[in-house]
Amino acid sequence: MIRPRDLEAAGIPGSYLSRLAHTGELDRVGRGLYTLAGASPTEHRSLAEVAKRVPRGVICLLSALRFHELTTQAPFEVWLAIGQKDRTPRPNGTRLRIVRVSGDSRDAGVETHVVEGVPVRIYGVAKTVADCFKFRNKIGVDVAFEALRDCLEQRRCTTDELSEYARVCRVSRVMQPYMEALA
Repeated sequence: MIRPRDLEAAGIPGSYLSRLAHTGELDRVGRGLYTLAGASPTEHRSLAEVAKRVPRGVICLLSALRFHELTTQAPFEVWLAIGQKDRTPRPNGTRLRIVRVSGDSRDAGVETHVVEGVPVRIYGVAKTVADCFKFRNKIGVDVAFEALRDCLEQRRCTTDELSEYARVCRVSRVMQPYMEALA
């Protein structure tokens, strides 16, 4: 996956990408976003597209749960965390659900995974579960509880990690009864 601005550092004009797309060597998957022609998309292509469009954003909540295989739900939009003062990305094919975060909660628990050759910033398992409880009014308590249960059953993280991110997200008192019930 490539954008015209990726070629600027090498001194190659971005118009070459549109020419290659016109000849059929590249596929245009979005405004200013190209892939190799005939490349089969993976399950997480939309995450790679969003990471290319919004490099400072972090994949979160339902999209991160799906990436870490902690939910049965398949979100129809990509959940993206951005800073409080960051500019909201313009719609461009892939549907986005923006969540604004700040301070330690924004920077803690970010992992970088490579999806279709693109580095994608995604919150880790424990941070994602804590975020689910923080934004339980947006995604539902049942989804947050399911994520916590699956996380502990699959031993994807420890209760100490969950407690640490619960403290960072300021949901320790909310998560405590659920963690005790599952222990």
